[in-house]
Amino acid sequence: MTDSPAKTGPLKGIKVVELAGIGPGPYAGQLLSDMGADVIVIDRPGGSIVPKAIDARGKRSMVLDLKKPEAVAGLLKIVATADVLIEGLRPGVTERMGVGPDVCHAINPRLIYGRMTGWGQTGPWSQMAGHDLNYIGMTGVLNAIGKDGQPPVPPLNMIGDFGGGSMFLVNGILAAIIERAQTGRGNIVDAAIVDGTHSLMSFVHGMAGVGQWRTKREANLLDGAAPFYRCYMTADGKFMAVGCIEPQFFAAMMERLPIDREAYGAQHDHAAFAKQHEMLEDVFATKTRDAWEAIFAGTDACVTPVLDYVEAASHPVNAERHAVVTDGRWLHPQVAPRLATQPLATHFDIATKGADYAAILAESGLGADEISQLIAAGAVVTNKD
Repeated sequence: MTDSPAKTGPLKGIKVVELAGIGPGPYAGQLLSDMGADVIVIDRPGGSIVPKAIDARGKRSMVLDLKKPEAVAGLLKIVATADVLIEGLRPGVTERMGVGPDVCHAINPRLIYGRMTGWGQTGPWSQMAGHDLNYIGMTGVLNAIGKDGQPPVPPLNMIGDFGGGSMFLVNGILAAIIERAQTGRGNIVDAAIVDGTHSLMSFVHGMAGVGQWRTKREANLLDGAAPFYRCYMTADGKFMAVGCIEPQFFAAMMERLPIDREAYGAQHDHAAFAKQHEMLEDVFATKTRDAWEAIFAGTDACVTPVLDYVEAASHPVNAERHAVVTDGRWLHPQVAPRLATQPLATHFDIATKGADYAAILAESGLGADEISQLIAAGAVVTNKD
């Protein structure tokens, strides 16, 4: 293991400028930092919603007041030596600030300009505000989650912001880095959460195309309709996740449950699903979650405990892989995916807002007098708020 994943990894030597934001943009920056990129966050003056967050790990920070022309000029000095820029503002904002793609590419044609939005750079809703719930509601994802006849259940912001957003932004940036090695030129990555979330629905669209998926909730293989793919409450008010889709895995579950197979019926007898739900609910309610885990651990029954995030960090399955690193008051998810050439981390440094301005500006070619002038003009804010 090593103490700093940001100092190693396949992206070592890649310089990323991240215009401060919340959610999918910073998380994309975290993923690039985890893989070794030098990520410089251009923070804004004043407070922030999360002053020291896990998505700032491995990054460096400086505060620029981009309302001042001197700050914009300073930012462009940094961009001139960067490989990637990430911004998550509404379409047209960076252009009005004077740091849009055209300006940046004029000074650095190799720059990969990553743009993160909810609705996209164009379209009738491109200037409209929104959040994860709104975006996934427009893709069919939200409508598919939850119990039939009840409001859809918000799946945190994992599917839209981080799945359809961050992951697709990173995917586009990495593809553009590979392309640049061939062409010598940068690119613009237009990552819209709605686009990425639509892509995440590919499996559902494929199932629907062969008549195996319906728009109705709790009517499909993977949405809780099937007794063999849902969660059941245990005697202590916790839950077990049952996911034995394949017949051999279903058989492995049934071998370990005190249920009469003839009374239960066939696995895919839809007419018997309601009865089978009740039978499984009754049997799982007879033991605690830990007791059921002991029964199914190491089997192919696909029956596993449902953990909260604190329990997950210490569970042997995760602990053995160092999947979560306890570092001070933070629980840090380990760097993922794992590369054979990159050691795991035991510690993560979280950027202190504004702390790295001197080094960042010096590396970008500014002398001490120029840095002092930026500070005097209020373009660079040196306080660590």
